[in-house]
Amino acid sequence: MRRRHSLYYKFILGYLIFGILSFMVIGIVSSDWLYRLLLNIRSEALYEEVNLLASRYSGIYRGSTLGEDSTQTLIEAVGTYLHAEIWIVDSSGTVVEDSVHSSRVGTNIEGFNPAFTGTQSYDIGNYHNLFSGDVISVCAPITGNYTTHGYVLIHLPYSEIKNTRDTVLNILYISFCIIFGLSLIILLVFTLTVYFPLRKITEAATRYAEGDLKHRLSLHTQDEMGYLADTMNYMAEKLDKGEEYQKEFIANVSHDFRSPLTSIKGYLEAILDGTIPPEMQDKYLQRVISETDRLNKLTQGLLTLNSLDQKNQLSRSNFDLNQIIKETAASFEGTCDAKDIVLDLTFSETATIVYADLGEIQQVLYNLIDNAIKFSHPGSTIYIQTSIRYEKVFVSVKDTGIGIPKDSLKKIWERFYKTDLSRGKDKKGTGLGLSIVKEIIQNHGETIDVISTEGVGTEFIFTLPRASEG
Repeated sequence: MRRRHSLYYKFILGYLIFGILSFMVIGIVSSDWLYRLLLNIRSEALYEEVNLLASRYSGIYRGSTLGEDSTQTLIEAVGTYLHAEIWIVDSSGTVVEDSVHSSRVGTNIEGFNPAFTGTQSYDIGNYHNLFSGDVISVCAPITGNYTTHGYVLIHLPYSEIKNTRDTVLNILYISFCIIFGLSLIILLVFTLTVYFPLRKITEAATRYAEGDLKHRLSLHTQDEMGYLADTMNYMAEKLDKGEEYQKEFIANVSHDFRSPLTSIKGYLEAILDGTIPPEMQDKYLQRVISETDRLNKLTQGLLTLNSLDQKNQLSRSNFDLNQIIKETAASFEGTCDAKDIVLDLTFSETATIVYADLGEIQQVLYNLIDNAIKFSHPGSTIYIQTSIRYEKVFVSVKDTGIGIPKDSLKKIWERFYKTDLSRGKDKKGTGLGLSIVKEIIQNHGETIDVISTEGVGTEFIFTLPRASEG
């Protein structure tokens, strides 16, 4: 058998690949997306704040000289709130006020240009080499009396954006790890409810394939796996019974064929070697013919059962059951006369029309009547009756013969089964008659029952569907 990779390990591999790829997507895509989002949010907030400050300064000065001490407190407070450095710069580019470094006051910004290049309202860099690291810079003019007196600049360390991004990403990473860890519960549930039961089922299937039909799955979950396990146990039980039945069937067939063949061979050898004198040969040749008839019946019975096992489609038609019973009973006239047995036929109606396979029902009647005659005492009566109840026709074949032992009632339907009482009277029987009867009735979707008392007699009752009117 070709070695197959475990589905469980494929599942784990896929699970790990999913986790790694998800982590990479969060680390790469989310990082860039989050950076851009935070940059836009902070730059817009700074731009709004710088315009508010510029408007505030414009109201304070109204054309007066920049650098009054009363404004220093304001920019220090706003700078602390924003975690940024705020400058007040005059129109020539000289720093007038600084919210953080007073030493920067009086510094002239070389190449000062309040207008940033491009369409952005902010600039990223070290701002004319005045900072050791990158900052985000925004600028707004201070105006009064239609004159620009200076500018308000806010410089936010670029590391603030990075730190915020890293903090959010760390939260995402931790959340992902927690979710990924919790998702291991799914893997655990899959392992307990799917993988372990599936492995047991696979092991059981392998043992069944190797012929160990006694093995049973101990899986009692109330789900599809449990149902599958119960089905496999049921299948193994049926296969085991089928195997035992096959062995018993072969043994019975071998025994029932060997016995007449041995007799035939013995009689013929005795005739050939002269053990049986010529004047007695007719007697023993008749026995050979009798044993041959027995073999023929056995073969015919096996062929009939085989055709029934194939569940061939029934050839149903409407026919008069009473007439078929009369014809079948008439075929036993010679046998009944020899044993002084009377067949008593009683019909509830003149014509009982049923919808069934005529040939097979005739076989059922023949087997039941033949069986009743074999086990009836000479001079007795066999009662055959039909009655109608609603849409069913009930047929009864009752004898007053030796009866069937109670412990054998459930076994009489088995192929080749013969009761101990029947073995002395039915030496020519094949043990297939009742099996054929039950198969035919069941193929019609009907039932057959037996009522018997040892030493009193036996009654077989089966049903047939009544033909619909019109």
